[in-house]
Amino acid sequence: MYLIDTHILIWSLYDSSLLSENTKKVLEEEECYVSIASLWEMSIKSSIGKLKLQQSIQEIADTCRKYGIQIMNISPKHCDQMMELPLIHRDPFDRIIISQAKVERCTIITKDQFIPQYDVRTLW
Repeated sequence: MYLIDTHILIWSLYDSSLLSENTKKVLEEEECYVSIASLWEMSIKSSIGKLKLQQSIQEIADTCRKYGIQIMNISPKHCDQMMELPLIHRDPFDRIIISQAKVERCTIITKDQFIPQYDVRTLW
């Protein structure tokens, strides 16, 4: 199972040329999830002008489902795990995605430089 980081979701929607060949292959062939936190992050960044979306969040979620990417909700177990993470960095969206990956035993698809510093599997 793979959990897609927010920037990977954005790139896959709007500029897939930014994705690695490994990432493209996994997105096409493997069981993939996107955290509801990523959709939340995108809506916040869009509302403050840091991200220009070409679709609504609902349309993005529908597009994910259309391509077999499931939405992963946040559970209390994920929140408990987040409290156990070291403070490598303070991005709350990355921290919940890392926690979800740890609890659900997912590999995170990311190009982020901080996420691999946590005890979690990553792919780029």
